[in-house]
Amino acid sequence: MIKSGVNLSGKKLWNTEFKMLSGYIAKRKKTKSPLVMTHVVCGYPSFEENLKALEIMQGFNVDIVELQFPFSEPSADGPAFVRANQIAIEQGVSVKDCFEFMRKVNNQFSFKTLMMGYYNTVFKMGEAEFLDRLQQAGGMGFIVPDLPIEEACTLFEGARQRSLSPIVLMTPTNHDSRLQELAEAADGFVYAVARKGVTGAATSMSPELINFLQRCKQYTDLPLAVGFGVSSPADIRFIGDNADIAIIGTAALRAWEAGKENALSSFFSNLLGE
Repeated sequence: MIKSGVNLSGKKLWNTEFKMLSGYIAKRKKTKSPLVMTHVVCGYPSFEENLKALEIMQGFNVDIVELQFPFSEPSADGPAFVRANQIAIEQGVSVKDCFEFMRKVNNQFSFKTLMMGYYNTVFKMGEAEFLDRLQQAGGMGFIVPDLPIEEACTLFEGARQRSLSPIVLMTPTNHDSRLQELAEAADGFVYAVARKGVTGAATSMSPELINFLQRCKQYTDLPLAVGFGVSSPADIRFIGDNADIAIIGTAALRAWEAGKENALSSFFSNLLGE
């Protein structure tokens, strides 16, 4: 097993005991299984509606929220999030707006936040400035799914110097050698993609998925977060039995679009049995 806190050469880079996200997750896991991570596209439908959705998520004891910075080509996202990203951009949502919103959210709510987005956003700003602004806004890390780990060394090292966690994705199509390389680069938790494709479609919580999660566990001792298609109480129970964090994205977005506060509250009440 590859332990967290080493780079691709095997050299230890940081003391995992003092990583903020890792410590937060470990504390939450003592009293809850699985933890829940949700997803909001900044500025869609509006920042005011974002806050109303986050208030509901807070009420259902969500642990982590991905705040997605809108991008014109969100390659890992399905149609619902592609549309949300496009509308937010058309409405003029900027990276500056997103960082300001993240700061406001972290001042108002007790859950922790991650930036989710694409490397173009980081590149245009510059890696150091991006990391500084993320830290200043109170974010605990980031998910940038289109950046290969081979090209992420300076970004990841800069993140660790600031006690930020770069979240790495593992997928069922990764060979074992690749899972090992991903594990060496990972921090905070590992995002285990439940199936091929993009976000949004239903996922079968199957023996094949159990086998994939067991493969992941061979290479990392970090918590596993399962995402892509999580939408039912049975999915939550499955993740509680086989992983650590359930990621709720498209299903919550669809609930909000269907009926705003009432529909989102009903969705989480049914999903989490509260």
